[in-house]
Amino acid sequence: MKVGIAADHGGFELKETLRTFLTNLGHEVVDFGAHAYESTDDYPDKIIPLAKAVSRKEIERGVAVCGSGVGAAIVANKIPGVRAALINDHFSAHQGVEDDDMNLICLGGRITGNRVAEEFVQAFLEARFSGAERHLRRLNKVIDLEK
Repeated sequence: MKVGIAADHGGFELKETLRTFLTNLGHEVVDFGAHAYESTDDYPDKIIPLAKAVSRKEIERGVAVCGSGVGAAIVANKIPGVRAALINDHFSAHQGVEDDDMNLICLGGRITGNRVAEEFVQAFLEARFSGAERHLRRLNKVIDLEK
C-alpha cells in the first residue's frame, strides 16, 4: 500500500519509527516531512500536503503525527475528502475505517508509545470500509457537507 506520513517536531521521533516500521512491512512510504527535527516548525505545514495527497488519491492512506495528534486531526479534516481522527485505542484504529471510511490516522508523538503506535497503524492499514448501507448513508451525509 502507498502510505503517506508527516509530522512536526512534536511527532518527529514517532514518525521516524513508523516510517521504518511501514517500510519493513512492505509498504511504499511517502514522507512529507519533517525530514529533520526543527523545534519551531508548524504542524499545518507538514500535515496539509499529506492531507491533500490523500484527498487527491496520490496515496491510499495517511499517517499524521504531532505532539498530541489534535492539531493534526483538526487541520487534516479541513481538506475535502479527508476523514481523519485522533486514535488512542486499537478498536478505533480499525473501526474508523470499517464504519467511517477513515483515510488518515492521527497520533500524538508525546502521548503514544512506539509499539502501541505501530499496533494502531497496522490495524488502520489492514482495515477495509464495510460498505454497509447504514455506513454509506452516513458517509454520504458527511461528504455532502464538503460541497
